[in-house]
Amino acid sequence: MLRLPLRFPICAGLIFAALSLSPSELAGQSAPSAPELKAPELRIDGLGKGTAPIDGAWQFHLGDNLAWAQPATSDTAAGWEQIGADKTWGAQGHPAYTGYAWYRKHLHLTAASGASPDFALLIQRIDNAYEIYWNGQLVGHNGTMPPDPSWLWAQSPQTFGLGPVRDGVLAVRVWKAPLSSFDPDTLGGFNAAPLIGSSQGIADRQASLNYTWLRSRQYYFALQSLHALVMVLGLFAWLRNRSQRILLWVALFSGAPAILTLFVGMHLPFSYTFALGVIQPVFSMQDIGLWFLLLYLLRLDENPRLVRATRILAIVSLMATCLDGAITFLDWSIPWVASWVQAADGILTAIFTLAEIFPVVQFAMALRKRLDSTRWLVAICACLTELMAVARIALAQGNRYTHWTIGVTLSQPLFTINGNAFTPQDITSTLLLLAIIYAVYRYVRDAASRQAVLEQEFKSARELQQVLIPETLPELPGFAVTSAYRPAQEVGGDFFQIIPLEGEHAGSTLILLGDVSGKGLRAAMTVSLIVGAARTLAKFAPRPADLLAELNTRLAGRQEGGFTTCLAMRLDADGHCTIASAGHPAPFLNHHEIDLPGALPLGVVPTANYKEAELDLKEGDRFALYTDGLLEARNASGEIFSFERLDALFATSPSAAQATDAAVDFGQDDDITVLTLTRLGRGVQSTTQFTAPHLVSV
Repeated sequence: MLRLPLRFPICAGLIFAALSLSPSELAGQSAPSAPELKAPELRIDGLGKGTAPIDGAWQFHLGDNLAWAQPATSDTAAGWEQIGADKTWGAQGHPAYTGYAWYRKHLHLTAASGASPDFALLIQRIDNAYEIYWNGQLVGHNGTMPPDPSWLWAQSPQTFGLGPVRDGVLAVRVWKAPLSSFDPDTLGGFNAAPLIGSSQGIADRQASLNYTWLRSRQYYFALQSLHALVMVLGLFAWLRNRSQRILLWVALFSGAPAILTLFVGMHLPFSYTFALGVIQPVFSMQDIGLWFLLLYLLRLDENPRLVRATRILAIVSLMATCLDGAITFLDWSIPWVASWVQAADGILTAIFTLAEIFPVVQFAMALRKRLDSTRWLVAICACLTELMAVARIALAQGNRYTHWTIGVTLSQPLFTINGNAFTPQDITSTLLLLAIIYAVYRYVRDAASRQAVLEQEFKSARELQQVLIPETLPELPGFAVTSAYRPAQEVGGDFFQIIPLEGEHAGSTLILLGDVSGKGLRAAMTVSLIVGAARTLAKFAPRPADLLAELNTRLAGRQEGGFTTCLAMRLDADGHCTIASAGHPAPFLNHHEIDLPGALPLGVVPTANYKEAELDLKEGDRFALYTDGLLEARNASGEIFSFERLDALFATSPSAAQATDAAVDFGQDDDITVLTLTRLGRGVQSTTQFTAPHLVSV
C-alpha cells in the first residue's frame, strides 16, 4: 500500500484553506454582508436650446417619506431599487401597486455657451398625482395628495421651471389611486421619461406633443362635431314638431358623445372623479337614446309591453350609472372605502353593461316584421356597436386578475390614416351614426309625405263640411233661429240642415240634426251622403218618419260598424210640428225634454221603422235641439256635463252660441251642435243666427 508523506496532507489542507478565504480576509479584514447599490447619475454637458431625456435607471422606493426629497438622503440603503422611467412601475415588477412611491435621480448639468442659464422640466404623464422636488425644494405638482386626493382625467404634458439648476437630486413623489374595476395591473408612476432643457426648448417640445395629439384626434373631433350637429338639428326639428319623438331620441343619442368629448376628449382640466361621475350617466343617455330610436325605426313602438320594458330598462340603466358615478366622489385614499368602491363599481358596471345588450333583443323581435333595407342596416350596426362595447367593457373588468388580452385587442387600432388610429369601436360607431342619419331622414321624409296626404284629406274634408254646413241659414217664417257648430277636431261628425219644402208643402220647413259616429274624413263622407240624400228625399218623403226610413236604407252596411243618430222635424207655417227620432237625444221644449218614441240609429238594421210625435207650438214656445257632445262634455276631473246641468242651462233660455260656449268652457270632449227655434208673434220679423268659429277660420 502506497503511503504518502505526512507533510502532503498538511500542505493540501493549507492550500484549500487559503483558496476559501477572500482577499480581504487574507489581508486581515472582514468582508461586507452585501455590495452597496450605486445611485445612478446622469451628466448632461452643453445643454442649450434643445432638450434631453432623463432616461436610464432611477432610484425607486415604495411608500412615503418626505425626507427622501432631500439630497443628503441615502438612496442606496435597503428598500431602494432601480427601475426605468420609460414605463410604469406596474410593468416593472410592481403590478397592481397603489399608494405612494418615490423616484430619485442625481443630475449634473452644464449649459452650453451663450445658452440661457435656466432650465425647465417636461413631464408627459405620471399616474396619478405627483410632486416635483429639486434638492429638497418643491418646484411644482400636478393634482393633490391625500387626505384630499385629486388628479386629472386627461393629463396633458406639464412643464415646470427649475431655474439655474446645475448639480443635485431630482425627486418625484407619486400617489397612485386605487384601481377601478376596469384598470389593468400595469399602471403607476412614469409612463415616459421626462425631458429637461431650456425653457424655450421645453415649450417647443410641449407644443410638438400637443400638435401630434391634435393631429391624431382629427377624425375623432370630426365625428364628434357631426354628432353635435345632428343633436342641434334634431333638437330644433323636434321643437318645431313635438309629435316627431324620434327626433328627440336622435338628439339625445347624438348629444351624448358631444358631451363626452367636452369632459374627457379635449384634455380640459377636469378632475378624474368629476369626469367619471359625469360620463357614466351620459353613456346611459346615449344607450337610452339608441333604444328608443330603434323602437321607432324598427316599428316596435306598436308593442306596449316592449315600450314599457324599454322605459323600465332606461330607468334601471340611468340609476345604475348615476350611482356608479356618485361613488367616485368618495375618498379613495381610505383603504376600506377603496375596497367598497371597487366592489360597488363592479356590480353597477355589470348591471348597465348587461343592459347595453338590449338592442340585440330589439333586433330579434324585429325579425318578424317586414322592414326596408335602411332600417335593417341601422339594426345591424346597432347590434355590432353594442356587442363590441359590451365585449370590450366586460372583458376589461378585473383583467388585472384574469390577464385576458381580448379586451385590449378589441381596443387596438386596425389601421392608421394620417396619424389617426381606427379601432373596431370607431368603425362600428361611425357606421351606426351614418345609418341612423340616413334612416331618420327617410323616416321624417316618409312621415312628412304621410302628413301632407292627411292634411290634404283634412283640407278636403273641411271644404266638404263648409258645403254641408252652410254659412247662412234660410229664414223660417214665424220663427227666430239660432244655431252653433263646434267640432272637437278639425273635421267633425255632426250635421244639421234646414230645408224649405216646395209643392203642396210649401211654407213648411224640414229640419235635420244628427251625429255620425267617428270623426275625420270618413265621418265627413258619411255626412255628405246623408245630407245629399236628405235634400233629394225631402221632395218625395216630406214626413220625418219616412225620411228617416229612407236614410236608414241607404246607410245600411256603409258605415263599417258605425252608426248615425238623427232627429227629423217638420215645422208648418201655422206652428204645427212633426218629429221623429233615430236614436237621437230628445229636444227640449220650454226647458223640458219632450217624450219621443224610441228607435234604433240609422244604418244598424236595414228594416228599422220610425214613429212620429206631433205637437203645436204657441207664441213664445222655444225648442232646443242638440247633439250628445253638449251632454257629454267632460271636465279635467272626468265629470260629465250631465242632464242636471243641461236642465239648468236650458232654463236660462240661452242662444245656441251661449249653450255651446258653456259646454266648451266645462270641457269639450266631442262635437257640439245646438239649434234653438222660438215661435214669434204675428207681424214679428223672422231672424236667423249661425255661429261656427271653425268654419270661419277655414
